[in-house]
Amino acid sequence: MSRQIFDAAVIGAGAAGMMAAAQAAQRGLRVVLIDHASKLAEKIRISGGGRCNFTNIGTTPANFISQNPDFCRSALKAYTPQDFIALIERHGVRWHEKHRGQLFCDDSSESVIRVLKTECDQAGVTWRMPCAVQRIALESGDYVLTTDSGAVRAHQLVLATGGMAIPQLGATDFSLRIARQFGLRIVEPRPALVPLVFDAQTWQPFALLAGLALEVRIEAAPFGRASRRTPAPAFLEDVLFTHRGLSGPAVLQISSYWQPGTPIRIDLSPHQPMEAFLLENKSGNRQQLDSVLSRAWPRRLAEQWLNHLGGQELASRRIADVPDRALRDLAQRIHHWSVQPSATVGYKKAEVMRGGVDTHELDQKTMQARRAPGLYVIGEAVDVTGWLGGYNFQWAWASGYVCGRALVGQ
Repeated sequence: MSRQIFDAAVIGAGAAGMMAAAQAAQRGLRVVLIDHASKLAEKIRISGGGRCNFTNIGTTPANFISQNPDFCRSALKAYTPQDFIALIERHGVRWHEKHRGQLFCDDSSESVIRVLKTECDQAGVTWRMPCAVQRIALESGDYVLTTDSGAVRAHQLVLATGGMAIPQLGATDFSLRIARQFGLRIVEPRPALVPLVFDAQTWQPFALLAGLALEVRIEAAPFGRASRRTPAPAFLEDVLFTHRGLSGPAVLQISSYWQPGTPIRIDLSPHQPMEAFLLENKSGNRQQLDSVLSRAWPRRLAEQWLNHLGGQELASRRIADVPDRALRDLAQRIHHWSVQPSATVGYKKAEVMRGGVDTHELDQKTMQARRAPGLYVIGEAVDVTGWLGGYNFQWAWASGYVCGRALVGQ
């Protein structure tokens, strides 16, 4: 097959890649969109339980982690959640708000994929899929790609292959390898929005609570910090006990801030002041302490907590016979449970990758590499990681949009 020449080659037909390709092609550029997968946008397809949590209406730069926290401001301002809502509504997609600004499709994630593919098709984007890229070289200012479908020459190259999360769907470190090839610095990547696991012996008493969920307040501060300028926040979300550790929205959120070797802190009763509750229920009460605690907590949690962390001798005592000091101490431990994870469960269960191409290497208004003219990096491959709840998709749309608008024709 003869070599084809394009204004831009976009590698990665996911959320950011399709957005960038469509925006560039709509402006008359010759764009080729390349992806090694046989199925289009699998990460979009499985997101949000199959309904795609496609954005969050409350998106601000504060919802993202980066060594350069201000980097995402420009793109997020240029392309807002309202802009993406307007796009899908033009295509007849119905949606609803589920929780704390999280927007989902009424039908399935397929509707978002159809919108993006249609935008690309109507703009005349050339597809190469499935098509693997074996080699990229710079020749006379152009990027020359050796692929399964022959050689491709492009005046500009967009890396949009995402990160390493969910490798079973084909995720790789491709963008990071190519970025390194062209001299760009990388912030060390690691799994994010991922369950945490604990030493088996330490966790054994709590393995019996597998399947139990409750709302907690969770934080990594003052230990793990995203950067010197961005302290880790506290999250009020549900936590899920598992056989190996903790999962659920609360833990996924804090996992992005957690640093190995440090504990996390959990308030297991964020809405009920336990000291006041226990002391108010003490006078003349002949019930056992675990029964009283079960009024505010799930019964299984009350029993296990008292048996293993609250002092086994307290569990079978009537609350009226427990000293006030012991009740206050119990309340403090409930509100300030400090527990140290041993690891995350890794990329197979992570929703995203934290880290990536150092944002100091990129122009925040265009996503172009400062030291490699014509090379752009967008989406998850960049050191910008959103919270759980639609923020990472909004970063994909926004970074893809500003990149697509910045690409130029020859």
